[in-house]
Amino acid sequence: MNRTRLIFFAVVLFALVIVGVSFVIQQLSGNLPNPTAQPIQVRVVTALPIEPWVQEAAQKFNAEKRSLDGRTIVVAITPMDSVTALGKWDRGEFNPVPTVWIPDSRYLIELVNATQSEKLGRDIFLTDGEYRARPLVTSLFAWGIYKSRYDALAAKFGKDNVNWKTIHDAAIAKGGWPELGGDAKWGYFKLIVPNPNKNAAGLLAMVSAAGEYYDKTSITTEDVTNPKFQVWLKELISSVTDFSSLSSYTVEDLALFGYSVGDGGQLLESDLLVNMSGIQTRWADPLIIVYPKYLTWFDFPFTIWMGPETSAAEKNAALLFEKFLLSAPIQSAAAARGLRPANPDVSIASGDSLFVKWKSQGAEALVSRTARMRPPDRETLRALLRWFDLNVKGR
Repeated sequence: MNRTRLIFFAVVLFALVIVGVSFVIQQLSGNLPNPTAQPIQVRVVTALPIEPWVQEAAQKFNAEKRSLDGRTIVVAITPMDSVTALGKWDRGEFNPVPTVWIPDSRYLIELVNATQSEKLGRDIFLTDGEYRARPLVTSLFAWGIYKSRYDALAAKFGKDNVNWKTIHDAAIAKGGWPELGGDAKWGYFKLIVPNPNKNAAGLLAMVSAAGEYYDKTSITTEDVTNPKFQVWLKELISSVTDFSSLSSYTVEDLALFGYSVGDGGQLLESDLLVNMSGIQTRWADPLIIVYPKYLTWFDFPFTIWMGPETSAAEKNAALLFEKFLLSAPIQSAAAARGLRPANPDVSIASGDSLFVKWKSQGAEALVSRTARMRPPDRETLRALLRWFDLNVKGR
């Protein structure tokens, strides 16, 4: 082979290498950040109970400098209780519109879709397809009651009968705790319920109470506007010490202030678990966890806003953050906070799980009760909030 042919083949080979390298770079460029490109902003409004976990995950995600189409993704977290967020969606007050909303429960998404469908003729949060709402973690309502108070109630009503009906009877006991078999120093029974205007848990606590009052899992507007039920509910709610200070989840208040906050209430399981150790450290009286007959689940769905206010790049970047939140390491971090992982590869039934650690206090990794409260419709929730504003808010 003469020198001319060698030079020719060398040039061709060099050209092929250049083409190949260019092709690889083009294929990879979508995953490499471009320092001159504007970051993709993913704005996430999240429910309060999981905000610490989501915030921590966002910091890790941002630190890894993940990118899409050569643009770095930046996730910003805004904590907001779901009742407030629901009102903002209804009134169109978000500016800018969040890319993602993580409410306490899927039923809140359905309420927003109901309003948006009237305005736009379509759902704004999807329930199927790539962008559908997906649960990130779950938790449920459980009774958290100081052991001394639980023992008295169990002796009075039976250990399997600590429920909204017996709590109502405790709330209206004119003789206070002595009438219930407790110590006179305890005074009267004090219920813990968050303010329903500021916290979805307070609203769902009233739904849960109605479920046990009527002994069914589905509550209607007619049920909650029934005068007999409203008298019963007012007697029950009257045992709450102070709604003005209970704007958020209150298990931390139990840990800090003990009996002055209340004797017990139906609260989020994850909050009870993560604060159990602090309560035992500060107070001699530990908490007992009791699961109700009808379970109220919180599934914290990752929900992407499908309106034109957010770009396709923002929506797709949100999917990458969702995938990150569902990864085993991040789900394990959620389990360490007393949340039930959505990733089936992460177990809470073994090892140093909080569910195992506090099994002696009533925690259950696998809850035997299967009756689940159905999501109430918008008018039922509005009727409960109107009743609260008229009968309790000013108390």
